[in-house]
Amino acid sequence: MNKKNPLGVLFFTIFLDMLGFGILIPIIPVLFASPTSSHYLLASETSIETGYVLLGFLVACYAFGQFFAAPIIGQFSDTLGRRKLLIFSVFGTAVGHALFAAGILLRSVPLLFAARLFAGATGGNIVVAQAAIADVTTPENRAKNFGLIGAAFGLGFIIGPFIGGKLADPGVLSWFNPTTPFWFAACLSVVNTFLVFYFFKETNTYTQKRGRVEWGKALKNIAHAFRIPSLRPLFITGFIFQMGFAFYVSFSAVYLLTHFHFSEGMIGNYFAYVGIWIVFTQGVVTRLINRWFREHSILQHSLIAVGLCILAIVSIPHSFLLYFIAPFFAMAVGLTQSNMMALISRSASQETQGEIMGISGSLNALAQTIPPLFSGMAAVFFSPAAPLTIAGVMIICSGFYFITHVRNVRK
Repeated sequence: MNKKNPLGVLFFTIFLDMLGFGILIPIIPVLFASPTSSHYLLASETSIETGYVLLGFLVACYAFGQFFAAPIIGQFSDTLGRRKLLIFSVFGTAVGHALFAAGILLRSVPLLFAARLFAGATGGNIVVAQAAIADVTTPENRAKNFGLIGAAFGLGFIIGPFIGGKLADPGVLSWFNPTTPFWFAACLSVVNTFLVFYFFKETNTYTQKRGRVEWGKALKNIAHAFRIPSLRPLFITGFIFQMGFAFYVSFSAVYLLTHFHFSEGMIGNYFAYVGIWIVFTQGVVTRLINRWFREHSILQHSLIAVGLCILAIVSIPHSFLLYFIAPFFAMAVGLTQSNMMALISRSASQETQGEIMGISGSLNALAQTIPPLFSGMAAVFFSPAAPLTIAGVMIICSGFYFITHVRNVRK
């Protein structure tokens, strides 16, 4: 890492953010949806349906916090600089992990909810990192550099669920328990705070040239996003896609737990396998495909491919087929994420990158808040496969909307 090239620090920052997210994947279902597990936190008389609903609400807490915080952090990064806000958000992530570990240790469900809400409110890492990448990226390299975010996302999915499964398993070491992964992630975030402090050089050359920060802008952003002609169709596409993907993420681990009887370790291993393919996509596939095709052309196919892969996951009779679908699913997700961010950035002016990324982050957070609130209910009234079916259908719809409404952006 060096101050002349901020991409290394940004990559590590996003990786740690996804690592903390990935750690949750194999652990939360066991805490709330597996009464036979020794890690189950709810009272023995609590119904499994109540556990499903609580799990959905817990997942929603983080996105709810981000919904209100993302645009504020994005604005502050425009006025005060990326570096200060990145330090603040990374340290907030560390505190959030520590509070979550304390909640498990104390068997306090309210503290778990408070920890996730706090982590969401302070964790603007990705919003600031996106804006910083846009600061130092030429138009022709946008998809490639935004692919770093996708690569960090994939790497977090490789290591996060794997660590979550292994560090929570007392069979690996006797003192391991569900709190261990979160203490570990908190320590890494503290280290990352020092790395940003010492190695990240400010990338925003437009600081102090903006007006005052609007504290209530989260709600205004929703309306404002749809009043920007060049970005409105992209925001709508991204909103529908993120809603669908949130349905998948919130209950995919529960589906593996209940339908295929995966353990925490098996869930971690599966998502690690998916993550390997996402990293391969961002490190190799994205760079190759973007040499020949523009973002617009790629997204027309990748969005629909993500939805079809999710529907395939809920249709297969045997778990070994998951590992056949995973490469196609991971490549479609990786291509969609990097090219969607690149297209949004390409459509915004240099002076408003932080604000636009904040608006995008606010929309994404709202999109990720709503599905978990309903996914638990869908699982209760139908089955744990229902949220995944809804996810596949919504993402396919986002693809068709993109094809019919989004024009090719040329800059």
